[in-house]
Amino acid sequence: MLTINDSDFERLYKFIHQNYGIDLSKKRQLIVGRLSNTILSMGFTSFKEYVDHLINNRKPEDLELMLNKLTTNYTFFMREGAHFDYFTKTILPWLVETKKDKVLSIWSAGCSSGEEPYTISMLLKEFFGSKASLWDTRVLATDISQNALLAATNAVYDEDSLKELSPAWKKKYFIPVGEPGTYTVTPEIKSNVIFRTFNLMDPIKFRLKFDVIFCRNVMIYFDQATKEALVNRFYNASNPGGYLLIGHSENLSKTATPYQYLMPATYRKV
Repeated sequence: MLTINDSDFERLYKFIHQNYGIDLSKKRQLIVGRLSNTILSMGFTSFKEYVDHLINNRKPEDLELMLNKLTTNYTFFMREGAHFDYFTKTILPWLVETKKDKVLSIWSAGCSSGEEPYTISMLLKEFFGSKASLWDTRVLATDISQNALLAATNAVYDEDSLKELSPAWKKKYFIPVGEPGTYTVTPEIKSNVIFRTFNLMDPIKFRLKFDVIFCRNVMIYFDQATKEALVNRFYNASNPGGYLLIGHSENLSKTATPYQYLMPATYRKV
């Protein structure tokens, strides 16, 4: 395994923080452990050569590979189910009452391999039932990782990913494919999600403001200043009354965030 000196470690974590908002300043061993073999396989003999290459050339495929190695994308359907209960029982009824144009704007920010936006799509289908065609319920799903988005658009999942789903939902919304124990989502669920590449450090300039933003277990990689700046951008991109749902292991400063705190991991623009 390679070693990294103080100078190269500082150059690398500052480059990552500046461009992607991810704070790895206390993750020296993680960086060394996850990148050493990659660096050697690319033909470099030291972290210095690799960091020089990244910073000077900024080749998208190399940056993508680095991000995939350094960030964890473990997720599954119905993860942190309390949010989805609240979404179904409180948020959606409010939206039905207030959205006269029948257009919902829901964003899965940091969608990873697609389980979250597809879960949202299934919940929307269950809630609206036969009236779903009267509403525009398409979910925007974004991630910085091309590998994650490729997995999301391929939409192939194993039994572990479906472990929190009821047998009825598994039968209704999934189709067996390939190896035993492997599934894909049905076309009606898949077509209701729009996947896009997006860096959360960039300005948010989507066509519509959002009624609901899911950004769960993404900001664990961000320092406080980066997190607060992102939440302010979310706030400005939210409709009045819009909701922000974050991961239950995350928290926002009640004094710094413009959102109103409702309950753990649940906020609203008032």
